[in-house]
Amino acid sequence: MHKAYQPFQPAANKYLQKKWDQEHYEEHRRKVREAKPVVDTKGIRTPTHIQVKLKKVQVQEERQAIINRDNQLLASKLADIQHSRGRIDHRNLYIERSLNLERRRAELQQVTRENQVIYERITAQESQYRRELWEEDWARGEQRRDKITRYPRGVAEKQKLKKRVKFSGGETERMLSSSSKTEDGETTDEDLQHQ
Repeated sequence: MHKAYQPFQPAANKYLQKKWDQEHYEEHRRKVREAKPVVDTKGIRTPTHIQVKLKKVQVQEERQAIINRDNQLLASKLADIQHSRGRIDHRNLYIERSLNLERRRAELQQVTRENQVIYERITAQESQYRRELWEEDWARGEQRRDKITRYPRGVAEKQKLKKRVKFSGGETERMLSSSSKTEDGETTDEDLQHQ
């Protein structure tokens, strides 16, 4: 096999060159195997306070303590019931009463008195507005408006009352047959309003 080996560079002895090249290659492979990365890609270690979660443990311990205390109270009550002879005290003979009833009642009476005083003051006041003056002013305004308008308002309303309506058709004539008609068969608005 050594005869088949061809060194990359010219060498005086092929055997020695092969041996040296083999040692260099093995040294290179060993270095590659033992090489450590320059960039740390492992990431940071999780902090212990996040791993352990002491607050969660504390909350669980407090909850367990409350449960244990409630269990002890229930057990003691059950033991009392078991040792008793079955007498039951179910009568509540005390009278319910509020501790601040008198104060609330006094405040309510004070508010009622204040409201009564305000009501009396309001009802005792006379109006500062005089309706007669307003009505006179309104009448004067109406007169002025009638004087300056081209078509007075009262005339249009009078004409509206004298307007005649003529109906044609079978049903309406039957309905209006009892109403008073003029000689040409027309019915006035006044006649319709009286129906």
